[in-house]
Parts: sequence; C-alpha cells; structure tokens
Amino acid sequence: MADRPDYYKTLGVGKNASDEEIKKAYRKLARKYHPDRNHGDKNAEERFKQVSQAHDVLSDGDKRKAYDRGGGPLGGFGMPGGFDPGSFSGGFGDILSNIFGGGGGGRGGRGGNTRAPRMPQRGRDLETEVSLSFDQAVNGAQVPLAVPTSQPCPTCHGSGAKPGTTPKVCPRCEGRG
Repeated sequence: MADRPDYYKTLGVGKNASDEEIKKAYRKLARKYHPDRNHGDKNAEERFKQVSQAHDVLSDGDKRKAYDRGGGPLGGFGMPGGFDPGSFSGGFGDILSNIFGGGGGGRGGRGGNTRAPRMPQRGRDLETEVSLSFDQAVNGAQVPLAVPTSQPCPTCHGSGAKPGTTPKVCPRCEGRG
C-alpha cells in the first residue's frame, strides 16, 4: 500500500494553516503548474493534479477533519483501493431512487399490485461551451448562460407579449414562448 499523500506539504502550508492561507497557496501553485502555462509538460500536469486534490480536501472542513484523522469518508484519500465517490457517473440520488422507488413494481408482501408512486425522472444533461480567460478559470467567475427550455416564458406565458400590453414580440423569447 502506498503512503498517504501529505496535502499540507503539497501546498507548502502548515497543519494549522487557515482557509485563507490554503487558498492563497493553492492559487499560487495552480498558476505555476496549470496545463495552459506548461503545454506538454507531464510533470507539471501531474503536479497540478496533486495541488488540486490537496486543495479539494483541505479547503472543505469535513474532508480536512477526516484527512487529519488519517483517512477519508468511505475510504482513504488518494490511496489505492480507497472509495472514490467521483467514479460514479450518476449521483447518490440515482442510486437511492433505484432502491426506494424508481419503478420497482409492487411492494413486497403488501397486497400484490400496489405500486410505488411514480418518481420524477432525471432530465438529460445539458452541455455548452464557455470562453474563459486564464484568470477567470483559476479564480472563478460568474458567466451568464442561456439555457434552452420548453417551458413557457414567465414574462409572456407563450403569447409573445408583456403582461397587460397589446401583443408585441417579447424581447426575452422573441414570441416563441
């Protein structure tokens, strides 16, 4: 079994480092080792992954406490054989809905044809491309997105007009509802 990574050493901070010190160290190292600044450098890419993983654990209070106790929730941090919750393609909600009522037919032992109430199904994933500067990617940013929807426009309710006015083309949905 491999040794557990020392996330404090990875970020170059002490075990009593504040959240702000961890954040500052992460940003400095993320800028230094970011793949956009080190094209094709596998060592920098690996170091960036290590720095990101260390930040992910140490910046979250619960994960940090579990790490400081010598492990992680449901397994070790970065250890072979440890449980990686990110390895699932669906969330825990998907797993729980399959167990507790996602179309399982009758309820065992309670009158044969009794069905569980139909649960809402998870919608399809949406994907889009967003252009970000390097600083926005490293420091975070709020970027407006237009999400296509089949729901009626809350402004015109599908009529194409603002409430209380004669019908005109709605500037928000252009009359498509």
